[in-house]
Amino acid sequence: MAKASEVKSGNVLRFNGELVSVEEYIHRTPGNLRAFYQARMRNVKTGKIVEYRFRTDEEVTICRVETNNYQYLYEDGDYLVVMDNNTFEQYNIPKLLFGSSIKFLKEGMNVTIAFESDEPIVAQLPNSVELEITYTEPAVKGDTSTSAQKYATKIILPLPSQKTEI
Repeated sequence: MAKASEVKSGNVLRFNGELVSVEEYIHRTPGNLRAFYQARMRNVKTGKIVEYRFRTDEEVTICRVETNNYQYLYEDGDYLVVMDNNTFEQYNIPKLLFGSSIKFLKEGMNVTIAFESDEPIVAQLPNSVELEITYTEPAVKGDTSTSAQKYATKIILPLPSQKTEI
């Protein structure tokens, strides 16, 4: 347990039984009232924003979160098997942690996963990935008055894109 004065932005706290990431943490001393800390936190699992005022002497639980790079190996039911790039240990990560970005995941791709006490809490793909275009609709002439786009297999692309481009 730590005091509220020891919390910093970026810390992960256990707040009301849930893991939250501190996004903004400000010390305030209004007029003739006692000082407090105004916190803006994001729930790690749901993404919901929570705001709370901590007293300066209030006790909080700061969680130790370890983030590391892992290599995606294969899919196993409702889990994805990843391997630690340093120790070569394999872990089963629930598909739900990747959300809708799972459709861009390829075997051998490096992903970032955060663990809190041996439980995966956050999984992220790289900011950009190189994928091959397997299908795209033909471009329509005269459809370029604004930024023209067309549908591909799972995403919308700019018009000049052709099949087999990366």
